[in-house]
Amino acid sequence: MQSLYERMGGTYTMGEDGMYYPDLVIREEEAPHYGRYGRMRKAFLKEHRSGLYSSLLLTGKLTAHLNEVDDAANDRMELLVRQMAERQHIDETLKARDQMAWVGAINNIRNAAEEIVLSELIYN
Repeated sequence: MQSLYERMGGTYTMGEDGMYYPDLVIREEEAPHYGRYGRMRKAFLKEHRSGLYSSLLLTGKLTAHLNEVDDAANDRMELLVRQMAERQHIDETLKARDQMAWVGAINNIRNAAEEIVLSELIYN
C-alpha cells in the first residue's frame, strides 16, 4: 500500500539507521536572474507575508515570482523616468547647459519613480 506522499510522486530514501525518510527537494524550474528589486520583494515576503513566501517556496515558484517582479520593476522604472523627464523638460540641452542641475533633476525623478515602483510592485 502506497502512502499519500508516494501517490503524489514522492520518494523515500533509507537512512543509516534503517528508517525511511522522504526525499524533500525543492525544485526551482527557472534560474534566478533577479536583482535589487527581486531581493527587496523576497525580504518583504519573508518578513510580512510569510504564508505567501512559504507557499511560493514549497511549490517551487518563488524564483519565477522574484524574476517576474524584478523585470516588471525595472521596466516600470525606465518608463517612469523617461516620462517624468519628458514632462519636466529634462533633456540633453539642459545637460549641456548645466550639468549639476541636470544631475539633481534626474536624481529627483529617479527617487520619485522608485517610490512609485516600491509601493506598486514590491511592498504590496
